[in-house]
Amino acid sequence: MLEYGELAAPLKRAASLVRDVPDYPRPGILFRDLTPLMADAEAFAAIVDKMAEKAPKAELVAGIESRGFLFAAAVAARLGVGVVPLRKPGKLPRVAHSVHFALEYGFDSLELPDGCVRSLERVVVVDDVLATGGTLKAACELLHKGGALITGALVALELVGLRGRDRVAHHDVQAVLTV
Repeated sequence: MLEYGELAAPLKRAASLVRDVPDYPRPGILFRDLTPLMADAEAFAAIVDKMAEKAPKAELVAGIESRGFLFAAAVAARLGVGVVPLRKPGKLPRVAHSVHFALEYGFDSLELPDGCVRSLERVVVVDDVLATGGTLKAACELLHKGGALITGALVALELVGLRGRDRVAHHDVQAVLTV
């Protein structure tokens, strides 16, 4: 169950829309599905507004495939900056850099599109959920390879017990909801 704490009413409502899906994508994994939250205009706006409020100064928002794209684009629009997707292999016509990394249930890769991040550009990374931190760590490594300065990371939901924040301890990570 999500901790509501001192959340405002729209954020409490958003938290109530997070759906637990046991044994997905593999047995033993409890997947936190934010799709119902994103489908609700008020809840989605509340999360995006809070993410934008917590955002460090940046010139670009980088969204992690795939649900991170949705939050990243909305946050970038609120901040008045551009957005770049960090994609899985085979999705980009021109790749600047790639990283391979371990997940809690396998391996994956992320790629940075060529020509989208300038050297020393201030970038904030956005994703939907911070679990074990492998994906967020890989995203930061990928952006560093591209010459970016990571100003921080924003997530809609952090699974605190999995200690993913520890894997990116040298970056400022802000979560709107925690469980």
